[in-house]
Amino acid sequence: MPSDERTRFSKAEGYERYLGPWSSALAPRFIDFACVQDGDRVLDVGSGTGALTLALAASKSCPEIIGIDPSAPFIEFAWTRTSDPRVRFQVSDATDLPFEDDYFDKSLAQLVLNSISDARLAAVEMRRVTKPGDIVAACVWASGAKNEREQVFWGAAMAIDPAAGERREVEGRFSKTGRLSSLWTECGLKEIEETELTVSANFASFEDFWLPYLEGQGHGGSYVKGLSRDLQETLRERVRQNIPGKRAKVPFSLRAQAVAVRGIC
Repeated sequence: MPSDERTRFSKAEGYERYLGPWSSALAPRFIDFACVQDGDRVLDVGSGTGALTLALAASKSCPEIIGIDPSAPFIEFAWTRTSDPRVRFQVSDATDLPFEDDYFDKSLAQLVLNSISDARLAAVEMRRVTKPGDIVAACVWASGAKNEREQVFWGAAMAIDPAAGERREVEGRFSKTGRLSSLWTECGLKEIEETELTVSANFASFEDFWLPYLEGQGHGGSYVKGLSRDLQETLRERVRQNIPGKRAKVPFSLRAQAVAVRGIC
């Protein structure tokens, strides 16, 4: 993992505060879309602090669920969240999965492909370790006006910083409709289906939403961390103004939309 990626995915508790509510809300929707069944052996690629793996353990009678992530702090944190004997977390690279061919019934990647430098190789590896006739699925945050989370933060960033738009395009390269499907096609997957998954998260106050960005984790937090103090404050106020129709309401909720793809090996 490049040094800048290590930095933005290095503080597990900060990352959990930043993305945990969204990941936990998205996981059940993604599990249903990926058609995970009781009895499946499941791989969670880019498991982060464990949201998807734990949701799988809570909702399905799976004999084995393995979460892999290149961040040792994330893996250590994830281990503290469960004592389920069916669950295992380990430090591994998505582009070089340490599993034999055709080992899993389902291989899933939630909110990670935009953070993998060689996403195509990661998808090929997911296909390799999944049984023929079974499913490989992934999702990332969608770009566009329907994603309130995206528009509130990155819309504000692009309004004050011309470079933010280019950065968001690079870091969200699979966020537009059709791009994940194209990747799945390139990797030889069949019967490909793409959809949108919409979830929401609740916040007790504006600070409840904003403060996790200051911890420097994930794409948004890393961006904020790189700004001067003055620009951080300007961005904070712009983000507050962007909360649609809820500026004077506490608590409030925001919607987030992910684009998801699945395909058959």
